[in-house]
Amino acid sequence: MLHVGTSRKWTRDELILALNLYHKLNFGQFNSSNLAIQQIATKLGRTPASVSMKLCNLASFDPGLAQRGVNGLRGASALDRSVWDEYHADLEASVLESELKLQDVFGVVGGERLELLPKLGYRIVSPTTRESTEAEAVRVERLKQGYFRNAVLNNFDSKCGVTGIGMRELLNASHILPWATHPAERLDVRNGVCLSSLYDRAFDRYLIGFDGNYRLVVSRRVKQELGSDAYERFFACFSGKSLLIPSESVPPSQDFLRQHLQRVAS
Repeated sequence: MLHVGTSRKWTRDELILALNLYHKLNFGQFNSSNLAIQQIATKLGRTPASVSMKLCNLASFDPGLAQRGVNGLRGASALDRSVWDEYHADLEASVLESELKLQDVFGVVGGERLELLPKLGYRIVSPTTRESTEAEAVRVERLKQGYFRNAVLNNFDSKCGVTGIGMRELLNASHILPWATHPAERLDVRNGVCLSSLYDRAFDRYLIGFDGNYRLVVSRRVKQELGSDAYERFFACFSGKSLLIPSESVPPSQDFLRQHLQRVAS
């Protein structure tokens, strides 16, 4: 039986779910009015204020926030520290565990997907015909990719980092270092850029990249092979402009972007 509002200690399983949520929101959204926090609080039998405070406690361990001069709340427990270290020591395994726990908590069944939109909270999305017949191994990979998509799109406030387009259905979570060759970075939000479909495709094929100051670099091939009108409308007008990164977000890794840019023919 759950006792809402009590001061009972947090368990490891609860902290795993909190960390899943932590990486799908940004620091400025760690407040009790956030619908996703309210939903998780209900599922855990806790108050939204308790969940919000726990996220802020966990933020005290985040090196990315520390680099920006952002400090979490004091008062994190030894278990908080232990679970934070465990979660990030093997991010891929931890993400899968947390996604499976999350699906169980929300009663997700079959090929349904659980999506998190910061302003609308969690929602269950019905499967397509193909998704409903997928093998278990494929479903597991889809869970991991769904986590990454939610984390990256929410990190960019659901807007394309090049154009600012804010229609979520048109957006992709683009890996900077490829999924297949960089397993350790697969699910790291710093390895993702939110891009609309055209720019996601160009980024994935090293036709565009971003320099150390997050400015767009367009390859020679794009200019050479596109007609002048298309080049001007879709690429030249953004060339040299900075990636649109919300102030509260975790910026993409500059080291990852440099590695990607080395394969872009400028």
